Amino acid sequence: MKDATMERWSTYEPFYVELGRYKVSDIVITNHARMRWESRVESKKTGYADICAFLWERLKKGRIEPYYRKEEDVYVVDDDLVMVAEFSEMEDETDLAGGPVHKMIVVTFLGRMSETMELRDLRTYYSWLRHSRRMTLVKSARKRR
Repeated sequence: MKDATMERWSTYEPFYVELGRYKVSDIVITNHARMRWESRVESKKTGYADICAFLWERLKKGRIEPYYRKEEDVYVVDDDLVMVAEFSEMEDETDLAGGPVHKMIVVTFLGRMSETMELRDLRTYYSWLRHSRRMTLVKSARKRR
């Protein structure tokens, strides 16, 4: 996936797809992300190669967008699937202009917005989770006394 042959003989062009300010040249799926894919997204095609092929196709077509405008860690695939990704520069790899290319490390898949309504507004959902956990801890502390 990294190198595509150019028209001239014996020349190569580094292959990357732009996603925001990153030039993605490789995708890494964590074990946790694969398990979440299997439990929350799809139960048939659950291999690392299947997930990478799915994400590459979406990247090439421009169907992966940031969830929030200013933050670049949560992404939405096909306006439905929410995933968390990190980026790191690849060593010894540059584009034709000498700029860095990146590998996208998929940390987890949160699920589909069409199935889980809470994913439509993550900030509200996580603040609610923090508040409910804190209240549960307060209640259990009261019972112990």
